[in-house]
Amino acid sequence: MAWKEEILRESKETLAHLQEDSQKEPDIADRASSETDWSIELRTRDRQRKLITKIDAAIGRLSKGEYGYCEVTGEPIKLERLEARPIAMMSLEAQEEHEKFEKVHRDS
Repeated sequence: MAWKEEILRESKETLAHLQEDSQKEPDIADRASSETDWSIELRTRDRQRKLITKIDAAIGRLSKGEYGYCEVTGEPIKLERLEARPIAMMSLEAQEEHEKFEKVHRDS
């Protein structure tokens, strides 16, 4: 939960920062540089928003007693993987297979 709360707090700070800075750049080059920085920041916040969705899904699986089990195989996900990535929905093996499948179908 602390992870999620920190992401939400940072998102609010980013929005406040963007609103403040939107009026400060009279020079076109400075404004372009600021807009590039904002774009990067917004992409970061979008990734964090998606992470919040995954955190909420993990909490849902936890409440249903499904947390820690691979959604593909139904087998337990190794503790080391869950410690490294608490939102993992697949075992490492299933994730690797999924990524191979995605790459093959994306490239064709």
